[in-house]
Amino acid sequence: MEDGQTRKWKRYGRDTTYSPINNLDDGCLMHIFSFLSPKPDRYNTALVCHRWHFLACHPRLWLRVDRSVKNLSKPGVFPSIETAVAAARPGDTILIASGGSHLASNIQIKKPLCLIGAGELPDDTTLVCSRGFDSALEFSSTCKLANLTVRAELGCCLLHRSGRLIIDSCILQCESNPLDHLSYAIVSTASATEYEVVPSAVKSCSDSVSVSRTRIEGGAKAVLASGALSLQQVRVIYARASVFFWFDMEHQQQ
Repeated sequence: MEDGQTRKWKRYGRDTTYSPINNLDDGCLMHIFSFLSPKPDRYNTALVCHRWHFLACHPRLWLRVDRSVKNLSKPGVFPSIETAVAAARPGDTILIASGGSHLASNIQIKKPLCLIGAGELPDDTTLVCSRGFDSALEFSSTCKLANLTVRAELGCCLLHRSGRLIIDSCILQCESNPLDHLSYAIVSTASATEYEVVPSAVKSCSDSVSVSRTRIEGGAKAVLASGALSLQQVRVIYARASVFFWFDMEHQQQ
């Protein structure tokens, strides 16, 4: 005897009797999908079948930023990064649509979030910080940035105040201009004062910045650490037309 859920998804041409995982209800499957990395794993689950596409793209799993959106009542879709960040809950993933540029000027992120570009390459999704602003994005919580290009006309691309910031497979660009000496790709002002009482806990809970497979172009320096963090474990790979960086910024070990 088939239950209603099985009959429902058979209408989409998928026989769930051959896939035991599909016997789970929607809530269980969506909870499992929430543990997958947004790209490529969760993105690929949407290609399995109609049901998985519906669940993998559900607004509970990630929010989307799309400048071309016309129906603002559609759940989980926002016209700008700022509105998506404001609506996001701690732990949410924000998928930023590829094509064109997204305005990002002094956007403060004070909760754990993951911001990911929806294109195949970082060049496909660009965040632009106009002149007159300190940074494109300002982080005061544990966050991840992936598959994005962040461009600053003056100032810095990313401003790290506190928390653990992970930057993976991105492009950070500082525009060339006569005031190049004022531009930095990453600026960290994190302080160590709140961790000084318990030195043994620094490694597990301290502020840090981790950069991997990221191109950094222009500006006076790639990184400015005006707080308590220091540059460590730097690795650079020179490609034909690009330079890729791997490095960490952490509290200096005593």
